[in-house]
Amino acid sequence: MLAMGYRILTLNNISVRGLERLPRDRYEVASGMADPDAIMVRSADMHAMEIPASVLAVGRAGAGVNNVPVAALSRRGVPVFNAPGANANAVKELVIAGLLLGARNICQAWDFARHLQGDDATIDAATEKGKKDFVGFELPGRTLGVIGLGAIGVEVANAAERLGMKVLGYDPQITVQRAWQLSSSVEQALSLDDLFARSQMVTVHVPLADATRGLVSESRIRLMQANSVVLNFSRAPIVDEAAILAALDAGRLQGYICDFPKNSLKNHPRVITLPHLGASTGEAEENCAVMVADQLRDFLENGNVRNSVNFPEAILPRIPGCARIAVANSNVPNMVGQVSTLLAAAGLNISELLNKSRGEYAYTLIDAEGTVDAALLDRLRAIEGVLSARAV
Repeated sequence: MLAMGYRILTLNNISVRGLERLPRDRYEVASGMADPDAIMVRSADMHAMEIPASVLAVGRAGAGVNNVPVAALSRRGVPVFNAPGANANAVKELVIAGLLLGARNICQAWDFARHLQGDDATIDAATEKGKKDFVGFELPGRTLGVIGLGAIGVEVANAAERLGMKVLGYDPQITVQRAWQLSSSVEQALSLDDLFARSQMVTVHVPLADATRGLVSESRIRLMQANSVVLNFSRAPIVDEAAILAALDAGRLQGYICDFPKNSLKNHPRVITLPHLGASTGEAEENCAVMVADQLRDFLENGNVRNSVNFPEAILPRIPGCARIAVANSNVPNMVGQVSTLLAAAGLNISELLNKSRGEYAYTLIDAEGTVDAALLDRLRAIEGVLSARAV
């Protein structure tokens, strides 16, 4: 950290509205700088990047963090923040558009109409003759299966219910917060197979992980009713592309709408591929940038951790007049005891302490009476299992 404040490296164009959350008298923000305290990124691939040792945190202005080396940063005690829910409305609106595209064959009909030739009388005749090939269905009364009930899934489920659809939801890890937001009319599916068997349209809203890769599989597609539609606005590998194409060619599926163009998909007559438009609105970009900027600022200035993908949520109101210490460590026994012993030996009295764990990592915030010097921080970092320690 510089005497003037903090240095933030941006790897993409970040919304000005987000950057305005970082006061210029305390933050230096630039797309090229040495020894930054934090990095803000959108889509830039950081896996091959040599991340400076000075970096204390990384903020991804979006939901997915596939472009960020989370595991390597975790081992350094560096939290990676994202912006869950900031783009939820944008994605929800595109999913609803996808439902309508799939139900009414709109893209196929538009392609037919734009290739009509002749005078208006000829076009009128061709229109009347050809429109029967694009007969669709209405959404009210149809059953939509929503897999994943996070910020986006809940918005989609509620919007579909307001359109008159019957909605099934499946998410064994739904949070209490999202459960409160979900319409009481949304029915809980007993399992993924149950959801596929009872749905005429299925949309996925889960992160890409080993457990979700190929989640929409051949066996599950076979459970769906005839002329069903699958939508994927999450990540391409969540859906088994070969199984989708086979089901479309066999007439078991009516359509596939996704946000990921592929050579095998983009020209198929029953597939609509969009160019990854899910969060591509000005509002979503601004919302993501604002959320991540606020989270980075709170972490740098107060040590608080909010919406991190690799460290636990840890928010501790500051006690006036106290020094604050933030410690990231492996989640092993007696870590808090060792830290407390060192503080006591240095003559610091602990006024408040918060310790949280998440999987193999833990995070501790301490407000203590006294002065935290460089020597004490070095002794804290020397504890086996401590990944990072700093005075805030």
